[in-house]
Formats: sequence, structure tokens, C-alpha cells
Amino acid sequence: MKNTLLFKYNPEDSESIRQIGEILKSGGIVGIPTETVYGLAANAFDGEAVSKVFKAKGRPQDNPLIVHISHISQLDEIVSSVSEEALKLAEKFWPGPLSVIMPKGEKIPDEVSCGLDTVAVRMPSHPAARAVISAAGVPLAAPSANLSGSPSPTTAQHVIDDMWGRADAILDGGSCAVGVESTVISVVGEKPRLLRPGGISVEQLESVLGEIEIDPAVLAELKPEQKAASPGMKYKHYSPKCRVIIVKGSFENFRRFVKRKKKCAALCFDGESEKLNIPCIEIGREHDSSAQAHLLFEALRRLDDMGIETAYARCPDSDGVGLAVINRLLRAAAFTVLDADGAVLIGLTGPTGAGKSTVARLLSEKYGAGHIDCDAIAREIMQKDSPVLAQLANAFGEDIIVDGELDRAALAARAFASKEATKLLNSITHPVIISKSLAKVNDFTREGKTAVILDAAAIFESKIDKLCAFTAVVTAPDEIRMDRIMYRDSITQEKALHRMGAQLSAKEYEAKADVVLKNYPPYDIETEIIKIMNELKEIKP
Repeated sequence: MKNTLLFKYNPEDSESIRQIGEILKSGGIVGIPTETVYGLAANAFDGEAVSKVFKAKGRPQDNPLIVHISHISQLDEIVSSVSEEALKLAEKFWPGPLSVIMPKGEKIPDEVSCGLDTVAVRMPSHPAARAVISAAGVPLAAPSANLSGSPSPTTAQHVIDDMWGRADAILDGGSCAVGVESTVISVVGEKPRLLRPGGISVEQLESVLGEIEIDPAVLAELKPEQKAASPGMKYKHYSPKCRVIIVKGSFENFRRFVKRKKKCAALCFDGESEKLNIPCIEIGREHDSSAQAHLLFEALRRLDDMGIETAYARCPDSDGVGLAVINRLLRAAAFTVLDADGAVLIGLTGPTGAGKSTVARLLSEKYGAGHIDCDAIAREIMQKDSPVLAQLANAFGEDIIVDGELDRAALAARAFASKEATKLLNSITHPVIISKSLAKVNDFTREGKTAVILDAAAIFESKIDKLCAFTAVVTAPDEIRMDRIMYRDSITQEKALHRMGAQLSAKEYEAKADVVLKNYPPYDIETEIIKIMNELKEIKP
């Protein structure tokens, strides 16, 4: 562990800036303030020093860094050419929160560009950052000064929390004014392309360049095989330890959705917390995207102090700086977005043999509910040549694939051999199942469905219940379930008992459910289903 030095920025204290400059000259790494977020800086010409940044953060090696300069004359050392478009952007927005991607010069090591033939450059406006760059005498490569994947730091304390003992020094320059990372635009190619939104909006960029393209990865997940052309494109970012789920739609429908949620909190807009019955963090007025950008990362970090499992975030506007806010939230939420104004998602589960398939069929046929079978989706995503199959083979061994098909028994033997292996399996399959399920919910909403049944055997174990407005469990006594399983699957009593023992107990299911449906005499299942319809009326009057 490093002996980290802490400095306080004072424009009149040239000695502290000189010391920090010497640390950087000698190959050290330093947490420095900028107007966007704090950066973890190293000499951009020193590949070994840059590697220390990746190691300190735990940052993937294919996620390029941004080079920071204090004067435009430094561009000649960093890039091989400067286009007219780049000059226009620099004249208008530098110093400021804009990074411009240009052809890389020979002095920039691959550690900075991660093998790309381009490099992103910006000139920060924070006086401390520019003073440090000048004192170091070299451009500085600097990603955000946080542990990789966690919310970016906007105060020195955030950097201390993440980088103490990892960085050689930290410079406290106060709170960052913008609060989200710089806008990244590429001027390499036929048309300028926005790769990451930030404090400089699309509208501002177009006022200088005319129409620009917006990369699909701004609002959608980058495909596994695609290479990141800019920081913040490929990986889950900005995420607290708790799960984040974005909920779009009206505040009233948001309120109805979260009212029965447990061990959760809300990220909401100013004035809304008093109308909610769960812990809240307000992130600015509803249509004030600059305030939201300034407060977002601080709010995400505060969630970890609340002891919650899930945070439901109100969806911001996407115009102006709001595009940067929604971009960061999407990555914090791993692109999990619910539509509170759309069809109500009802989680349906229960122990094997209880009859949840019967309930799903009745809800679909009698009440017109959409039906999503998560088991069917799981089978679908493991079919031949699917990306998930390739990920599973990489994680559990190529020999689980036989003639292009998944050997399910081989996978099960390895994936359920330990809790860690099961967690790895779930980390690969659950995000895809959730993504496909939510896409189907949107399809049903467009069809005019008011309710959708999410039919999943492991709904609580997988935490998919957090996506549902409420959950319903179908139950029956063990002896009745056993008889049903033996008849349904033509198996022995011993095998039926084995299957039953692999699931939660009936009491555990009932304790976690919002609604319990009894599917055994003298109860009538069609009458029991009315409980679901009554619950639905409270959410969708």
C-alpha cells in the first residue's frame, strides 16, 4: 500500500503544486480535481506510469484514457494532425468539459489509447488541474479517480475513499462544478460523432459543427465484440453496490410502483420525497439537468450508506445535459429500465407442482394478460451460436459445447458446484433474461396489454421480483404437489421429492410474496386469481 500524500489546493501555494508535479514527473499517480470529476493522473508519455493507473483503479485494459493539456500548443506532441473541426471545437469550448478524439501521435503509448490509432484530448478549466499539468511539464492521462465501475468522484473525500493507499497523492480542489465526465466527440471519420455526452450538449456542439451523429452506445449497451472508442462506452459504470433500476413515466405511477417495495430507496426530483413512503435522495428539479448532473454521483455514492438492496431512479429528460445524466444512469443500472406508464409487470412463481402454469394460462386466456416464460427465454439464449453460449464456454470450459450444442448436464455439474460458480452463471444469464423480458413487456404494452405475467421459478433467488409491481405465489401442500409432479413427469416419488427439495420451502415462498394463491381443495383457483386482479386495480386504477 502506498503512503498517499494529501494536499489542499491554494492558488498562492506554489510549493504544493511543484511537489505534485515532481511526483508525476517521476512516474507517480495523483488524484486531481477538474471541473467535471476528479481524475487519477499520470504522465501521458510514460506507459509504465499509465499502467499504474489501470492497476490502482482495477480498470479493464481495453478502456482508453483521456489526455489532459494546459495549453493548446501541447497538441503537437499528442496528435498527428488537427482538423479544422477540432480547431473550431477547441476555440469554442476549451478550456472546458469537452474531449476531442483525433489521430494519435507517436509519443502516446498504447497504454493510453489501448491499441487504438486515435486519442482523446481535453483542456480542463479547473485552475488546479491546469496548474498541475504545467508543473508536471507533460500532458496527463487521467480517467476518473475511483475504483472501476463505482460512481465517479466529485469531491476529494470520494477520491480518498477509493484511492487512499493506491495513489501517490491527492489534491483537494473542492467540489467539481459540472459533476459528470467530459463530453467526448470524435472528429475522425466522415462526420463528427458523439461518443459520450457530458457538460457540453449536443445542441452546443451542433452550433459549431452542424449536424453530428450520436453513437448508438450513448443510450444502448455496447456489444461484447465491439471495441470501446471512448471511456464510458463498454462497461457497467458509475454503479453503487446496491442495484439501480430506472423507472420512467409519471410520478404518480412511480409512486404506486415503489409503495410496497422493501429495503429500497428512490432517486427522485426535488419535492417528491415527501410524497413517497421509502427513503429518498433528491437530485435536483425535474427539468433542471445541470443540477441533476452536479448531484448525481454524490447521490449514487450516498446509496451505499443506506443499507438498501435496490434503488429506483426517476428517469430524467434526455435533452441538453440531460443526455449525460441518463447516459450515466443507464450504465449504473446496467440498462435496466421499467416503464411505469406501460403494462404492469406481475411476478408469478411458486414451488414445482403448485400450479403456476395453470394460473399463467388462466390470466392470459380469461383476463388477457401477456405471458413471459423465463424458462423458455433461458433455453432460447443458450441455443447454438448464441453470444451467451460463447460466454458460458469461456467461463466453464469449451467442452460444455458438443457439436455446437450446450451439454446442459456438464454445465449444471460445474455451475452448481459452488456458490461462486452459480453466481458466475447467473451473472452471465440473468442480465440477458431480464433484458429480453423487459423488451417483451414493451411489446405487450404496444399491443395494448395492461398487465403482463412474468413466469419465473426462481423469481426471488434471481432478484427479478425487484422489476415487478408485485409478486404472486401459487401454493399447495407437499403431498398434493408430489402427486402432481409424479403424474405430470412420470417419475418416481424419490425423484419428485428431490426436485421439491431443490427449491425454497412453501413458507419461504409465501413470506416473500405480495399475494398468495391456494391451488388445492377446497380452494377454487379461478376465485383465487381475483386477488391478483384486485391488487392490479390499486396500481392501475
